[in-house]
Amino acid sequence: MNIVLTGDRPTGRLHLGHYVGSLKRRVEIQNAKTSDQIYIMIADAQALTDNADNIDKVRRNILEVALDYMSCGIDPTQSTIFIQSQIPELCELSFYYMNLVTVSRLQRNPTVKNEIHLRNFKQSIPVGFFTYPISQAADITAFKANIVPVGEDQLPMIEQTREIVRSFNSTYQEVLVEPTAVLPENSTCSRLPGLDGAAKMSKSLGNCIYLADSSNDITKKIQSMFTDPTHLRVQDPGHTENNPVFIYLSAFANDEHFRAFLPEYQNLSELKAHYERGGLGDSKVKRFLNDILQAELKPIREKREALSNDVGQIFEILRQGSLHAQKAAATTLDQVKSAMGINYFK
Repeated sequence: MNIVLTGDRPTGRLHLGHYVGSLKRRVEIQNAKTSDQIYIMIADAQALTDNADNIDKVRRNILEVALDYMSCGIDPTQSTIFIQSQIPELCELSFYYMNLVTVSRLQRNPTVKNEIHLRNFKQSIPVGFFTYPISQAADITAFKANIVPVGEDQLPMIEQTREIVRSFNSTYQEVLVEPTAVLPENSTCSRLPGLDGAAKMSKSLGNCIYLADSSNDITKKIQSMFTDPTHLRVQDPGHTENNPVFIYLSAFANDEHFRAFLPEYQNLSELKAHYERGGLGDSKVKRFLNDILQAELKPIREKREALSNDVGQIFEILRQGSLHAQKAAATTLDQVKSAMGINYFK
């Protein structure tokens, strides 16, 4: 049986990094109809671990994330979209798993270390944020998920979940399922850089193109993108490696795009070669990227606008999805407590 679990924190609208990193893959998995269950979680409880004093931000972005999901092709008749905080069983599972993980192991988690650095927590780390790999393990195991579509930066989190599963099963009984991470087929999509050249596109850093951005906003953001600081004149040789514009082209451009928008080149290899030997300006390359992203995001934006006309229906979908998810999580929790021998009255 194939069960998929994935999700996002509602701390803002979703951006291109989410789209190529995992969201597009989720839609492909859903439409392939090879999975028995697909659970897609809006991780509001996890978002509160570093937004406890800004609950309104989390509340309003639940709708934004749900709209992004459905506008990209997540179908609530095929995938269960639910809100994390509405599944109390997840908190109880997290509590039991905490006894199977040491503080030093959490401190070594590369994803946790990087996120702590990005938020400049230093020694003022909220306990909930520090332990969110354990919470994520509860999310995955509650639904017996064996497939988790993620970006490359989340691989350490999946490995920690696998460790918790092995520890639980060996300490008690074989109840939990080890998950497998599914990365984007295009390795460039695993970690899309920010518009400013930073290592990661991030809502908190404000260096994103959002799925809901207007056509004008997309154009302005692409025009302002960091490129190659040594490529000062058109005739200068340029560098395509670590150049965000060319990284984005590697993630999105295909031969059809060249035929439609830049027919003097057959493919990305030819475009890169011209840029590297000199004679190709950044503005022309950016216009090409803009044409591609406008074509990719226009249908998503239009569907999002149509869906936003019936907010009540969106929340009903989330309510029904949460009820369905809770039933599955309750079954797993019952099995976990039975394995641990703490179901005293059964």
